[in-house]
Amino acid sequence: MKKHTALTIAGSDSGGGAGIQADIKTMTVNGVFATSAVTSLTAQNTTGVTAILDATPEFLAAELDAVFSDIYPDAVKIGMVSQSALIEVIADKLVEYQAKHIVVDPVMVATSGSKLISDDAIATLTSRLLPLAELITPNLPETEVLVGHEVKTIEEMEAAAKEIYDKYGCTVLVKGGHAHNDASDYLYDGKTGQWFHGERINNPNTHGTGCTLSSAIASNLAKGRSLAESVAAAKRFLEGALRADLDLGAGAGPMDHAFAVEGEY
Repeated sequence: MKKHTALTIAGSDSGGGAGIQADIKTMTVNGVFATSAVTSLTAQNTTGVTAILDATPEFLAAELDAVFSDIYPDAVKIGMVSQSALIEVIADKLVEYQAKHIVVDPVMVATSGSKLISDDAIATLTSRLLPLAELITPNLPETEVLVGHEVKTIEEMEAAAKEIYDKYGCTVLVKGGHAHNDASDYLYDGKTGQWFHGERINNPNTHGTGCTLSSAIASNLAKGRSLAESVAAAKRFLEGALRADLDLGAGAGPMDHAFAVEGEY
């Protein structure tokens, strides 16, 4: 039996709500076999991160070689990578193995507004990884970093998407989840733009939404769906995981990635 596969390159979340753990759950439920390359270990739960241990560039390279040389992925999702040297390794390996359907979730800014990676890592991310991506999925704070100015309104989201495409040469899905009105996202491919409208779901447990959406998009691309179809399906999956109303932990908890799993097991 053959199955479509997707590779996640991201950090481990010991709390299970985001990062590698969220990616693998999302890919599995979306019907693809998940492989992984861990960029860092984090000690975290719903209340915060207490420790981080980054992989070495050499070890990350070995992880990527192991996956690409044996279970070649039909799509690749890249999440948070905090070091320039690690980003360089990822870019080199993606080129070496001619990776396809690359989805980059450019994790740079926390919900609180704090920067999560250094300026030099952001520079490497934008110069090496973004031009390789089929799609990038910034939220509004990350979009503002990429364009260098505030992005608040619908019109500003559309203009920023075009600016990002013109600057970095990649299709972009500007996510509106940080907006106050709804959770609609804008996809721009250099020629046309398309809105994907979403309802803001009243659930405070939203840890890992960005990881989940980008992994679901990559999963659908791996199965051969178009980019627009993949985004629409991913948004439906994310909304379902939020509507399941899972409540775990004392802080901002995870979603229920397995809400759609049925059957004996």
